[in-house]
Amino acid sequence: MSDTKSLPHDASDDRALTPRVDVVEDDGAITLLADLPGVPKDQLDLKVEGDTLQIEGRIAPVMPEGLEPVYAEVRLPRYRRAYTLSRELDTSRIEASLKDGVLTLRIPKQAHAQPRRITVQVG
Repeated sequence: MSDTKSLPHDASDDRALTPRVDVVEDDGAITLLADLPGVPKDQLDLKVEGDTLQIEGRIAPVMPEGLEPVYAEVRLPRYRRAYTLSRELDTSRIEASLKDGVLTLRIPKQAHAQPRRITVQVG
């Protein structure tokens, strides 16, 4: 799996924040933990096209009625990141959850890519 820098996207607004992502691998899968604060579930778009995983989320700031921000730390309205996935990963079984601004993606490995024990016969 490798990080991809460019993504096909709307040419009118090509600027986006790059979310911080932790990648953890175990025997059966790779897990990505992406920080997406301010992105609600209905504004999150996950796609697999070919061998590319695309993560995009729109920030939905909550503003009290009648107030406007005087200063904003985050000025870009979206997060975007892409990864090129190994053929050893089973993209048809990706599991995704979003909780407290953290997207968790678990991408299982194909059966042939998982370690297995070989039983030795005594003869």
